Formats: sequence, C-alpha cells, structure tokens
Amino acid sequence: MKKGFTLVELLIVIGLLSVIALIVIAAINPLEQANRARDTRFKADGSQLLSSIERYFASHSSFPWVDPIGSVADNDSAFGFITASDVNVGLCGNAACTTDGELIKSLELKTEFKNRDFVVKGNASDNTVKLFIGKAEGASSSVYSCFVPMSKSNRDSACSAGKVYTLSASDGTRSSVSASTCSGAAWNTSWVICVPE
Repeated sequence: MKKGFTLVELLIVIGLLSVIALIVIAAINPLEQANRARDTRFKADGSQLLSSIERYFASHSSFPWVDPIGSVADNDSAFGFITASDVNVGLCGNAACTTDGELIKSLELKTEFKNRDFVVKGNASDNTVKLFIGKAEGASSSVYSCFVPMSKSNRDSACSAGKVYTLSASDGTRSSVSASTCSGAAWNTSWVICVPE
C-alpha cells in the first residue's frame, strides 16, 4: 500500500489555506493600513511645517507670509487657509515650487521637504492631496495645519472626538462639524482634521 495524499485531500487543504489567507487579508485590510500610514505622514509633515514656521517667527519676529512677501499686513492679521505649497506659506519660492521659499532659505526646513506629496500633488483640485495652513486673526491665534484624512479609523475617531472642521480661506478660522453630522455619513472632502488638535 502506497502512502501519500490523494488529489481530493490536497484540494481540500489548498481550499482551507485559501480561506484562512482571505480571512487574514480581510482582517489586516491593506488599503486601510496604507491610508493610516498616509494620514500619519501628513500629520507628521504638518507638525514639522508648523515647527519650522514657529522657529522662523522666533528668529525673524514675523511669519513667512508677512516678511518679506508682505501678503498679510502684520503678525496679528488673519492668514486664510491655503495649501502648504502656496508661495506665501514659505515652503516654495514660486508657484511651481522649483525655487526655495523663506523657510528653506532660512534653513528651517530641508530642501527635500518640497518633494512631499502635498507639494508635488497639492496643486490638484483634489483636496485629499493637500495640506492646508492658516491662522485666525489675533496675536494669540495659533497657526494650524489641516488635511483630509483617508483612513476610516482616523475619520471615525476624529468625528467621535469632535475634531472635524471646515476651513475658511478668507479669515483663517475653523468651524467644527458636529459628531452627529459626520458620524456614519459619507466623508465630505471639505472636512479636515488639524494639527495641533
């Protein structure tokens, strides 16, 4: 009598392994993991950009959008939310971002920062590839960095914590989106989460 597996037994084992693999892949959800990584990267880049703006302010006594460009009257004036790749933020020196802005010239950021997704793809009409920078009027107003989260878990967490906002391009204010509005609803691409929270 020969020992071994029959073709039917092998097919059953292969089928069971396939089912287990599908369950593991569904539990891991690679698309959600990629979206979480992207959100983490945007949050870290936003924090780094804000730190460079604060360091610039500390050494120059003005924000990059005030000095030397003069797009805003003074440090206390509102700076409406615009994309981080905009010349006035100080990362890019021109609209195509082929030259260095004030933050890079003053060595607050490395030149490689211009290769980030929100700079390379940030000029598109799609808000999900943009990082927004803005400040409300007043000396005590914070500068915020905001982005559209792609991960469902980050969206749900921000929604339940009441940390979802819409942005004003004119006066740099953020308006809260109620948890009842965003909970269970399709995510609106004008809804963002911000750093600092």
